[in-house]
Formats: sequence, structure tokens, C-alpha cells
Amino acid sequence: MVTEITQGIKISVKTTYRPDLSDLQQNKFVFSYNIYVENHNDTPVQLVSRHWNILEAEGHYREVDGEGVVGEKPVIQPNSFFQYESFSEIHSEIGKMWGTYMMVDLHTHKLFEVVIPEFKLETLFKLN
Repeated sequence: MVTEITQGIKISVKTTYRPDLSDLQQNKFVFSYNIYVENHNDTPVQLVSRHWNILEAEGHYREVDGEGVVGEKPVIQPNSFFQYESFSEIHSEIGKMWGTYMMVDLHTHKLFEVVIPEFKLETLFKLN
């Protein structure tokens, strides 16, 4: 698990290779990632958008932007957390992802950016 804290928001990420969703013959490698967003501030925050950077071993790079996460724009109360699972498909056995969330402090209505730490996408068989 990798972790990063930005402006009182702690992001932790755990990844899992999903052979049940992957197809080696088609160079389709699927990974799930569980993300924990913890609010260590005194005010509630809302996650409003995301920006992902995805880099594959072969050098293929792409960016993904969107509103919220998994169809939600969660409000996270002080000393509370939001957890979700999502998936990424890449076309090599190894890759990595990193990015940012845009959040808003619900008391001041100010937007701020939170770092999503870099995490690896690695098949188990490639590591052996």
C-alpha cells in the first residue's frame, strides 16, 4: 500500500492484479485498485474531480479526467473516510498510475488539489 498526505487529506492505494479479468493472448492486463480517502481536517470536504496519469511498460502514456469517482462526488466529514474500488486495463505486464483529486472545503468553498501517490500495476508472474 502506498500513502500520501496533502493538505490534511490522506490517500492510500492498494492494487491487485486480476487474472480473472485479464486476457494474456490479447495483451489485456486488468488491475483493481482500492483507494482510501481520509479527511484529517476540521471541516468537511467534497471530492469533485479526478485526473489520472497511466504509464505502461512499453512507454504508452494516457491521461484520464472525470467528475468524482465511481459515479459519486463524496462528502467526507472531518476524521472520516471514503473508500472505493476501481479498475484499470493496460496492455503490458507492468505499468503505473498517479494523479490528483480536486476537492472543495465545504466551509470556505475553496478548491484544492490532493496528490494521489504513484502506484505500480504489476502482474505476479512478471515479478518472479
